[in-house]
Formats: sequence, C-alpha cells, structure tokens
Amino acid sequence: MKNLIVATGNPGKLQEMQEYLIGLNWKLKLKPPEIEIEETGQTFRENAILKASQVAKGLGEWAIADDSGLAVAALNGAPGLYSARYGATDEERINRLLRELGENENRKAEFICAIAIASPDGSIALETQGICPGEILKTPQGSQGFGYDPIFYVPQHQQTFAQMTPKLKRDISHRGKAFALLLPHLKKIYP
Repeated sequence: MKNLIVATGNPGKLQEMQEYLIGLNWKLKLKPPEIEIEETGQTFRENAILKASQVAKGLGEWAIADDSGLAVAALNGAPGLYSARYGATDEERINRLLRELGENENRKAEFICAIAIASPDGSIALETQGICPGEILKTPQGSQGFGYDPIFYVPQHQQTFAQMTPKLKRDISHRGKAFALLLPHLKKIYP
C-alpha cells in the first residue's frame, strides 16, 4: 500500500477523501503541521496544484490536494477563492452572502472543486475539476452538512445540500464529480 499525503491539516478533509478512495491501495495521511502552504493561486486549480506539488516535494511522497468554493453569478463569482474566509463562522458567511445578494433575482451559483495529485518529485500526475450547479435560496433550509450547504439549492434534486443524505451529496457534489473523474486514472497509477 502506497502513502498518499493529503495536503491539509484538517482531519475532516482526510476522512472525506477516504470515503471517495475506499477500496484503493492508497493509505491517506495528513500533511505534517510544519509544512505551511500559502494559497497564492488565482484559481481553485492553481491552488490545488500548488498545495499538492509543495507537499509532495517537501516529503518525497505522493500528495493530493483540493481547493473548492462557491461562485455566485450575480456577485461576479464571489465568494470564490475566499469562500472559507467570507466570515468567521458558517453563519457569518451565509449571512454576508445573503446580504450582498439581497433581492437580486439572479440566484445562479455553482460549487467548484479542483483536485491535483503530485508524484514524489512534485510534478502533477493528475488533475481534475468538478462543478455542481445550483441556486442560492433566500433563507437556509436543512441541517446536514456545513458551510453554505443550507442555502445551496440543487434544482435537479429539489433540495439544498443541507437537506440531502450524505450519500446523495457525496455522489452529486462538486467534490463527488471531481473524484468520479479522477478515480479511473488514479487506479492506473497504482492499482
């Protein structure tokens, strides 16, 4: 079994990635806290590549990184790269987004997730991106999930991410779509 370092210090992200990679011969581990990576990219893709490459080079191991966020059309793609920093708490982030969107009738939004895998020398072996289109509700609905989930409505399923079962969200989310594209190629690297 080969190590795959997850370029995050967040144990929740590690657990989430493990759920997508069940049955593969990769052992996921968190990056050591002493490796700090400044996200200086201008896109989710650039940040994922930056994190995967730096962790792989720093440790001489395979590394995986993702970068994701919410892009709202009427806000010119905001919060975008700053989705996690749009407020101090989930509630603050949601309230700020709803306040900035106001009564705007254009509620179109999409969650975007870019994933990159780097080989031990830091070169990018795989990269992909998944997008889940949806709309922003005027009031939160549902109690599952985290972040913007209570206001991100997926018309195809007539539910917010926060109303979905964890399995449904995992299957149709931006991250789920990105991993679905990535998995067949990951199996070729190390079956």
